[in-house]
Amino acid sequence: MGMRNTPLEFAPPLSASQIADLRLAASKMTGPTRRAFQAEMTLKYCQGNPLQAETVFGWGRHTVALGLSERRTGILCLGAQAAFSGRKRWEDQHPEIAAVLRQLAEAHAQQDPTFRTTLAYTRLTAKAALEALGSQGYSAEQLPSPSTMAEVLNRMGFRLRKVLKAKPQKKIAETDAIFANIEKKTRRPRPRPASNA
Repeated sequence: MGMRNTPLEFAPPLSASQIADLRLAASKMTGPTRRAFQAEMTLKYCQGNPLQAETVFGWGRHTVALGLSERRTGILCLGAQAAFSGRKRWEDQHPEIAAVLRQLAEAHAQQDPTFRTTLAYTRLTAKAALEALGSQGYSAEQLPSPSTMAEVLNRMGFRLRKVLKAKPQKKIAETDAIFANIEKKTRRPRPRPASNA
């Protein structure tokens, strides 16, 4: 695997706290990112020797060797679990029903009345969406549960909230002063026209 014959007694130019920091940094990463980081630190401080990296940093030498190979070849390795496990999202399993759901939700969606956000709010609830899809001929086995339907609508960009009507601004202290000033101006006695008597 390209390991160099270097003595294991190699003293890294790192203090104990620096080693602890590198271990902590590696523990916060996962998968190819972690292996790439471990490979870089192995090249920098352990002369590319995975066995030394295991001794100094406590990382698995096989993981470090895999990271070094990934770095050398540029090919990332995927484990079987990462590549083939996990359940597909409902909208990925049923793309044609998801397209119908999107059209249905867009028909009920409205822009935020204040236009402060770009989110579309919908009055369509998950239960109503399920009923509408059921009335279009989709079976209950094809449709998700109401809680999953709510998540699907959220992932599609529709927030499950009622659209609020535009509210008038609250009365502030200056409002009374403005109306009092207007009232004073309207109550001023108007000059009477001169009479010709």
